[in-house]
Amino acid sequence: QVQLVESGGGLVQTGGSLRLSCAASGRTSTKYAMGWFRQAPGKEREFVAFVTTINYSGRSTYYADSVKGRFTISRDNAENTVYLQMNSLKPEDTAVYYCAADPKGSYYSADDYNYWGQGTQVTVSS
Repeated sequence: QVQLVESGGGLVQTGGSLRLSCAASGRTSTKYAMGWFRQAPGKEREFVAFVTTINYSGRSTYYADSVKGRFTISRDNAENTVYLQMNSLKPEDTAVYYCAADPKGSYYSADDYNYWGQGTQVTVSS
């Protein structure tokens, strides 16, 4: 089992920045690929960003088109933590943000992830 705990959410104005953290514990290992998803009220959970495992030799990060160029996902394997740096935030980025680990299929499909955190609220005011 892997436990994931997100932090770093909050209220920010349009154009501002936040950095979300996802701390992993339990059966932690650098073999787990990690993703960030978000869910706004009344909407389905959607893919935001993905980072591969430390040993993957190909492309290591993927982003949703809506956040490309503004968000950056990274991981600190020594700290078992994944980050999501969010810049140039927009009101449409308002959502609960979740980190997830160990996808068994598509990195962009929430249904394929085995482990989830409890979420952290991000609110961007206009």
